[in-house]
Amino acid sequence: MGWWQVSADTLAGSRFVVSPLAETIAGLKVLERGSAAHPGERAWLDAHRPAYRARQETNPVTAQLIRAALGPTWNADFLTPPPDPDASDSAVPSFEEEVARVRSAPPEAARADLLVSLGSKGPLPAALRRDDLPRRMADALEWVWQETVLPYWPRRRRVIEADVVARTAQLSQGGWAAALDDMRPGMRWLGESRLQINTRTYPPRELAGARLMFVPVTPHTGWVSWESAVDRPSRYAVVYPCAGTLAGALGEAEGVSVSEALGALLGRARATVLVLLDSPKSTSQLVALTGQGLGSVGRHLRVLREARLIQRRRAGRSVLYYRTPAGDCLLRAQR
Repeated sequence: MGWWQVSADTLAGSRFVVSPLAETIAGLKVLERGSAAHPGERAWLDAHRPAYRARQETNPVTAQLIRAALGPTWNADFLTPPPDPDASDSAVPSFEEEVARVRSAPPEAARADLLVSLGSKGPLPAALRRDDLPRRMADALEWVWQETVLPYWPRRRRVIEADVVARTAQLSQGGWAAALDDMRPGMRWLGESRLQINTRTYPPRELAGARLMFVPVTPHTGWVSWESAVDRPSRYAVVYPCAGTLAGALGEAEGVSVSEALGALLGRARATVLVLLDSPKSTSQLVALTGQGLGSVGRHLRVLREARLIQRRRAGRSVLYYRTPAGDCLLRAQR
């Protein structure tokens, strides 16, 4: 199995990072494989894959480059640089700042990375023995960002931030073992400062003095990456899918429809919360899906509970809210 030896200092300095580039690469993976993990992802894929396939057909070299970079067991390193939080003045780096690192990768390094990602499918195809590979990859990522991610980015970012809040709560209640064990398939805390990152037979890596970042994305995919530097600590990143209940509800929230009458009766924001509670959801999920503040969502939930339109129950460490028969009856009347 592949595992990292993580020093106490590295673990203490680790952080969660929001990365538009990671979200875009995750979207590229879904577009390329053509399969969805939940109905919301399926709706997004159906909406955007035809245009993606058309672009690939008109750019055969780029299409071959993407297939090679998303190799059978490993991504080409130049495609997935770890986030660099210190490189931006804002809390969340812009996509343009991040994709510039892909574009500026040395061509010889990109070709070497492709040989690794291709693995047993090598050698490098003749069509990819060229110097414009980083530019082509950056152009493809820009298209995916502009056409398929940016229109949904505000809501996706809220889902990502809600996942960070949930992970931070797990961390405070159960330590790193609780926060990491269900982060991605094959990953768990082994004890003795060892973090298993997957079940493959990769040699262990020593992370002493490195920076470790955890990067949530809404598509159901993930990877690990690292980057060494001479003048600063090496950076390691674990990219993981947001909790399924959060990401799965993303498409559901996009399609929320509140009738004019129900909005007039309850207020549109409160009515939106009621509509979303056809399946149980936590406060953090509702914050992410509605874009409303935590205090506002809490007030709406209190009023709806007092009106007997919703109820709540505990599930593990979470409190979930759901509609009562009275709430269901009210919505049926509006339909």
